[in-house]
Amino acid sequence: MPKFKKPRIPVKIDMTPMVDVAFLLLTFFMLTTQFRPPEAVEIILPSSHSEFKLPDVNIATVTIGKDGRIFLGFDSQRLMGDKDIFGEENKLKTGVEVPMNRLQDLLQTARRKNPKLATVIKGDKEADYGYAEDVMDILKKANITRFNLVTDYIPPTKQQ
Repeated sequence: MPKFKKPRIPVKIDMTPMVDVAFLLLTFFMLTTQFRPPEAVEIILPSSHSEFKLPDVNIATVTIGKDGRIFLGFDSQRLMGDKDIFGEENKLKTGVEVPMNRLQDLLQTARRKNPKLATVIKGDKEADYGYAEDVMDILKKANITRFNLVTDYIPPTKQQ
């Protein structure tokens, strides 16, 4: 009696569910990603050798443009859209141009709404130092004695 072998049936794997999951993940990440809005003013930061890291949240940014214009922005959309500070129309902006005489009032209002707010000054390296000095005087008048100056970090080179 000869042995009869059954022909082997090839295994077929249905790839449809895997493709569905891949596209589901792709659309999820595409729809939930938040892109950084464009800056209020384009600046070139001065360089330094300081490695101090800025805080990640609760930041008030005072930006000094090359031409001396002052911009104020917050990392919180709640503060940016607050009716006492900038209003709902500026909620999605990173910074709003403010006159020098209103800067102190706006910073004090923001500090009342969020006492943990850290102040950061970003100035263009081509801007006159007098503008930065004026902003620091305003911060002093507003009782904001701790602030950071943002620079481009250049690692020190090893000397032989």
